[in-house]
Amino acid sequence: MILVRIDNRLIHGQIIEAWLPYTGARTLIVANDELAHDVLQQEIMSLAIPQTVNSSFVIVENVAQALSSLNADDGTEALVLFSSCVDARRAFDSGFGFAVLNIGNVHYKPGKRQVSPSVALSDEDESCLRHLSRKGVELDFRCVPNDPIQVRF
Repeated sequence: MILVRIDNRLIHGQIIEAWLPYTGARTLIVANDELAHDVLQQEIMSLAIPQTVNSSFVIVENVAQALSSLNADDGTEALVLFSSCVDARRAFDSGFGFAVLNIGNVHYKPGKRQVSPSVALSDEDESCLRHLSRKGVELDFRCVPNDPIQVRF
């Protein structure tokens, strides 16, 4: 199982304490162009990742390659994190196919519409999610695994 998630915060307590145990993931891929080039931020975030989990920080277009190199494309459980829908769409359009996209945390700011307690979407975000939905990707709005799936989109 590979869980693909959008979360503005990338690695934080809910990922480590809720999603990793829920998925049983032994591989964690953080796909973010800025973070892929910031070794200091990678080291800081890595402090929260259990040593039993293989992790990698990659540019968005390299997700599939990273999963392959960490042997996560052979049925091994993995968790892939994006900070935005635009990044998830870039990966999808670059050949990283996924059937379900968890939208966990997208922070509110002016111009966005709150669609669930932890997700606020701009027009660009909604257009991006509609694109993925039309491509057959199921949208899963949950902050943590035991939340009910909330679709107000």
